[in-house]
Parts: sequence; structure tokens; C-alpha cells
Amino acid sequence: MKTVRLSILASTIFGVLSSPALANQSTVDAISQFHLNYAVKDNFAARNGTDCAKLGADWASCNKAVITLTNNGEAVTDKDWAIYFHSIRPVLEVANDQFKVTHIMGDLHKLEPTEKFTGFPAKQVVEIPVVNEYWQLFVTDVLPRWYVTSEGATAKVIANTDTEDLLQFVTPLDGQWKRTPDDKNILMTAEARFEKNSDVNALNLATLRGQIIPTPQKVKISGQDVDLSKGVKLDLSALGADAQEAVKSRFALLGVKEGRYPIRTEIAVKDFVGNEAISGAYQLRIEANEAVITGFDQAGVFYGLQSLLSLIPSSGQQKIAQLEAKDAPRFDYRAIQLDVGRNFHSKDAVLRLLDQMSAYKLNKFHFHLTDDEGWRIEIPGLPELTDIGSKRCHDLSEKTCLLPQLGSGPDSNNNGSGHFSRTDYIDILKYAKARQIEVIPEIDMPAHARAAVISMEARYERLNKEGKNQEANQYRLLDPTDTSNTTGVQFYNRTGYLNPCLDSSRNFVDKVIGEIQQMHKEAGVPLNTWHFGGDEAKNIYLGAGYTDQEKPEAGKGIIDQSKQDKPWAKSQVCQNMIKEGKVADVEHLSSFFGIEVSKLVKAHGIGTMQAWQDGLKDAKNAAEFATDHVNVNFWDTLYWGGFDSINDWANKGFRVIASNPDYVYLDFPYEVNPAESGYYWGTRFSDERKIFSFAPDNMPQNAETSLDRDGNPFNAKSDKPWPGAYGLSAQLWSEVVRTDNQMEYMIYPRMIAVAERAWHRAGWEQDYQAGREYKGGETHQVDVKALDKDWTRFANLLGHRELAKLDKAGISYRLPVPGARVVGGKLETNTSFPGMVVEYSTDGGKNWQHYDDKARPQVSGEVQVRTASPDGKRFSRVDSVKA
Repeated sequence: MKTVRLSILASTIFGVLSSPALANQSTVDAISQFHLNYAVKDNFAARNGTDCAKLGADWASCNKAVITLTNNGEAVTDKDWAIYFHSIRPVLEVANDQFKVTHIMGDLHKLEPTEKFTGFPAKQVVEIPVVNEYWQLFVTDVLPRWYVTSEGATAKVIANTDTEDLLQFVTPLDGQWKRTPDDKNILMTAEARFEKNSDVNALNLATLRGQIIPTPQKVKISGQDVDLSKGVKLDLSALGADAQEAVKSRFALLGVKEGRYPIRTEIAVKDFVGNEAISGAYQLRIEANEAVITGFDQAGVFYGLQSLLSLIPSSGQQKIAQLEAKDAPRFDYRAIQLDVGRNFHSKDAVLRLLDQMSAYKLNKFHFHLTDDEGWRIEIPGLPELTDIGSKRCHDLSEKTCLLPQLGSGPDSNNNGSGHFSRTDYIDILKYAKARQIEVIPEIDMPAHARAAVISMEARYERLNKEGKNQEANQYRLLDPTDTSNTTGVQFYNRTGYLNPCLDSSRNFVDKVIGEIQQMHKEAGVPLNTWHFGGDEAKNIYLGAGYTDQEKPEAGKGIIDQSKQDKPWAKSQVCQNMIKEGKVADVEHLSSFFGIEVSKLVKAHGIGTMQAWQDGLKDAKNAAEFATDHVNVNFWDTLYWGGFDSINDWANKGFRVIASNPDYVYLDFPYEVNPAESGYYWGTRFSDERKIFSFAPDNMPQNAETSLDRDGNPFNAKSDKPWPGAYGLSAQLWSEVVRTDNQMEYMIYPRMIAVAERAWHRAGWEQDYQAGREYKGGETHQVDVKALDKDWTRFANLLGHRELAKLDKAGISYRLPVPGARVVGGKLETNTSFPGMVVEYSTDGGKNWQHYDDKARPQVSGEVQVRTASPDGKRFSRVDSVKA
């Protein structure tokens, strides 16, 4: 018996060991240890012999790159494997017949062997040349966490791609930074940066005395100081208890203790007349024996206190200038938009953001909670939205999670996954309210809705299996008759659009609005504004950059457009609505749905609906919507006509919020350098100085102080009336912003320049005048000397004071890379924010020395430079200059 049992046991063990799953796992394990490298080879492929048009590239533009796999182990000959990888640029061709690439969904692609595959030889390198659409100019165009799978095996990330340090597997793009050969942008080398910074002089600290950010309307500074080092005695009776705690925490953060000096608050509406009598207006009087903040309302009191806090030095003696200030906000709407749908950002990071917004008097937090890649808020009664829609993992059936996207890899242990519970959201609402900030939730639809669509399909299948067909269909977002072949701007198929013709879609919207509104009620914060989203409900392959193969047009990607459909074109429900005359055609469905949603918003007692402007483009005017007000985030680039088209929206009765990508998209790079991060379809850079120079209430003016995407001047004028902007909003989209540290790097310190323009109209900004033309490089109507002087003041305040406050708050802001040059063998450096510490190294970064401009060091060979944070704990990206 023992022998038989041993034989059976041996047979069982042998069978397990020789099973295909274990063999496949061995292959996965081996490939996951390969060294992967990605190198961009040619961004001008169309000019160098590649027929990008024939490959179907948008605007016939494509680039060449090489994927290199180095096998340092034993040979791998098994063909049962696939490498999944994330690429925001569609792969158009593979120039190695042993491999093929298939687009899966969104940015997810699959690399696998063909029948001609001969294996990965031991200790050998295999190169896989590919052609991608468009160009790749910044390192963040390449996404991390490439992973290997095989039938029955556990997916594994290729080890050297499991990182946020992309240069671990991406060859630096130093020679590949131009979009076209005649790209006029200037590469920000150390020398170019030195030249750019050269007109920003370091100011005497005495000239910064009494300076408040954002700049008040009127300030009268006296010659005396008040010493707060012995502490302050706060009378915050004009504020609610929650706001009092927020103010006290800011005083404590800046090191001001409780003590003797009285700071008194009051609300006195009668003290404000004319244009001063608006929400947020305040008067600040700092005298030897006390400081008094008088507000038009609680918001005014709060902002007056923030102005006093702005004066407090970040280190050293706590002396502030005696002064009198009268101030009021420029715009009612001063916003930061944060996308947590593409990649999730933590509650702690959101609370830190709200703290900084309040310190700089920003009052609207536009919370982009959903997108194709993720649903980020718990909705009672619809558990699939977070059980499935908030998670990404390698489940090709999408029964347990969404497909991996945007560098999340096969696992749910990173910021590709995550959501806010009801309690989290309520906490955020309360925290924002205490800081005079309105939270505006955005549930994006009808496009950018894939997370919701897939989640509700899972709900449908679950309930249908239980025989609850009516309940299963209650919130279904897809029409099963819709076979439309359509692709969104980020390459999702028809599952990326909820169907606007279904009653169940309206049921879903009504349910979500109601549940989020209930959270606001529990937080004691009314839901005043509902953001509908509405953007990009189109098929990208029917766009202007593609042409049909039957009648090809030069300079466009050649495809079979006869196989392409507009969204919902084959939905029987939508076709019936068109036949019944309820909507003109499928192109009008997005705006139609916006109007329908506005009725639901009004029924919930919410006074304002908001959307991205293209989602409402087919509505005649704002009066077609049910809500009292309709806000539009205007996101046309200026140089593509936005200087004129923005007027159209304002003249239709919409409250226009300037949200222009070429100025205030914070997911765009800070400077033209491949080592920086971000998307760049609207501009190649947007730094603090550029944002500071933005004239949001006279769009044509910006033609004199800005350039287009390729670094060329442009002309701008509009002959139309301009009723004026309702507000200014800066956006952080999170496609390539995966972590909280990356989020803060992109937002700060640019947010402070956004706050300056949202709160304060500068003297160099001109009134809009219909018919006035601004020609870049030709006309000189803007007082650029006044602008440069104003920027120099602001830049010095950032370098000497504000960055240190961000340090105290634990913000992982971007430190500006210094400019540097060597003249006569001596090193010279500067920074965009005078007052910052610069360090240099002459031994490849082994040892760093403090740079002193008064004693410029003699150097030779290559010299590395970097800036240090005021607290000395963090450093900028390193650059170098040669003697």
C-alpha cells in the first residue's frame, strides 16, 4: 500500500511540475527579469522615408522608436507569452517580423510573438523597432510597468519598468525634443535658462516689505513694523468655528504662537460701498497696538486674515509691516481642477491642496471624480462603481476591475486604483467649507464615461442572472443594439460613452446627483454647482487629421473611414429619437443630453450647471438649460482661435471661466526640456512667469506676450463684444501624473501665479477693445516693462518667502532648475526665483558646494548645478554646463 501511495504521490507531483501553467509561469518569470529599454529614434519619420499617411497616422505624423529586450539569463524559446504595455501613442507598425503589437483598449497594447519567433537567446539582445503616431518629446510620453502574461500564469511586471524613475528604462530624449525640424522653441539648457532668467534681478529685501500675495487693490505701507515673536491674541469671533480652526492652524504652521498682540475681526457691510461691496472684500489695518480685519462677509474676514498671514516671514524675526489695505477679488470664480479619474490622488493630498488654495484665496475646487479610467466616489446602491470601476488590474474580461491603463500595470496596488468613501468625501467638503472653498463635483459624461459603463454592465449581468431583469436595466448605460465602431480621443471604443438616449442613463444621473447631494447635506455644505463634463463626445478617426482611402488628401492619415461611425450612430434608441424629431442628429446628442441633465440638476434644487464648452456647442444659448446659471470651462487654445471664440460663449449668456490649455493646464511641462513631465498638445511649456503674464479678461492681448505651440508669434483680435470672464481655472489632468508627489510637482508653485491672476488685475493688463489687433513681435501695446517689473517683484517673493512656506506645509513642489554658464573659467548661476540656494558639483555629483555669486568659483570640465529647497531637504533636477 505504501508503494502504491508513493507512486500516486510521485505521479501527482510530476504532473503538477510538468503542467502547462507552471511551465508558462517559468516563462513569465524569466521575461520579467529581462532588461527593457525604450529609445525614441526619429520624431521626423515622415520626412525621413516613413509613409506615416499610409500607416494611418493623424495628420500623417509619426515617430520611430526601438524596444530593446536584453536577456541576461537562459534562452527563452516558448511562444506562449505576451507583454502588455501602456502607450499614449498608438503603435502603427512593428519592423521585426518575429513580433506583433495589438491595440487592446485605451493606451493598453499587447506585444507577442509571431510564428516566425525564434526565441530570446541567452545573454543576447533583441531589438523591436516600432512606428508610433505623432511624436514623443518628453520622457513622460513613455509609461512604466510593462508586464508579462501567459495562459494560467500570474502576470509579472518587467522589473526595471516598475518605477517612477522613467530613465531607468527610457533612453534620454536629448536629441529628440523638436516636433518638426522648424520648431522654434528654445531648448532649456543651463545656458539658455541663464539667459532667460537674466532679466530677473534680485531685489533688496527691504523692497519686499509689506508685499502681500495675491496683490491687494490698495495698500498703504507705513515705516514701522509690528513684532509678532511674542505671539498673537486672536479674536476670530467674526468667523464660524470651523474657519477659526483653519486660521489658527495656519498661524501655527508659520510658527506664530499665542501671545499678546491683538488681531481682531469684524463684519461691517456698511463699510463697503460701490465696487467694494462684494463677497470676499476686506479691509486690513495693522497698527502698533492691534490689527483689525473688517470683512464684507465671512469670506472677506477670512481673506483679510490670509493677507496678514502672507506678510509673515518664513524664517527669522516675525516682523510685519504696519499698513492699511483695501481689497476685493477680481473674479467670483477662482479655481483649481484636479483629475483623480485617470490616476487617483489621496485624501491627504487633496486636503493639502485645499490648505494652499485657501492661503492664496482660491475659492473653487473643481473635483474631476470620474473618467474612462476610474470612478472615484462611493455611491450607495451602486457598489459596482467602486468595486469594479475604481480598480485596474489584469482581468481582460473586466468582471473584477477595469483594464490596466496609464502605467498602472497588472496590479491594483498603485494610484491606478482607489476611491473616496462617503466619509472621505464628506470630510473633504467640511475641510473645504472651513477654508471658504466650494467643492464642484464633476461626473463626466456622456463621453469619458467608461468606468461607469463597465461598472453598470457588471451590475446588469449580476442582477439579470438573479432574474431581476427590470432592476438590472434600471441604470444600464449601453444600448445593446448599438454596434457603432467609434473611437474616443484616448482610444476607447463605444464603451467609453454612456448612451444619452436611454431612460436608464437619466436614471443613473439622477441617482448619482441625489447621492452626492445627500453627502453635501450631511456635511452641512449645499451642493450649488453640478459639473456635467460633456467634452470630447466624438470619434477621433472622423477628425480633420484623417482622410478616407477612397479619396485621400495630402498630409492626412489614410484610413477606411467608411467603417467609422459617430458615437451612437447605430443605437436604435437614438435613431428612434432622431426619427421622432427629439434631436436633429447624433452630433447634437451631447448638447441634448446636457439640457436633459440640467433639468435633473434643477429638480434637485441646484442652481448652476457647469460643463466643458464643447459639450454644449450645439445649444443655442444658456437659456436652453433649466438651471439659473450655466458655467462653461473654456478650453480652446488662444493661437488656434480661442482669443475670438471665447466671446461667442459669453455672448450666448454662459458664464465663461477661462481655462485655456496654453496657459493654465498644470499637467503641461514647466519648460522645453525632455526631462520634464507632462502632456504638451497645447503648448510646449507653461511656467510661473508665463501664467503670471496671462491676461484672462482680454484674450487678444496675450498674442504680444506669448507664442504658439511651435514657438512662433501669432496675431489676435476679435470684433465681437466681450461681456467679461466669470472666472479663471487651472487644470491638472492626471494621465501621466500617477503619484501624489508628481501631482504636487505639477501644481506648485504654478498655483500661486494662477491665484495672482485670478485675484488681482495688474496695471499692465489692458481693457478689451473690439477690433483692436495684437500682432506678436510687431505691435507693442502691452507695457512689457511694467510686466517685467511686476514679475521681478513676484519672483523675488516666491524665492525669498513663499517656497519656504510650502516647505513648512510638506508640499513636494517643483524646484526650478538653475541657469548656469562659465565665463572666463568662472561659474555663474541664477534662478527664476531670486533668493534660492544654488549648489554645484565638479565631481559628478559626489560632493556639492554652496554657490556664492559674490565669489564665483573657478571651474573646469563639466559642472553640475541644482537648487535646494529653503529647508535643505529637497533638490531640483540636476543640469550641467561645461567650462
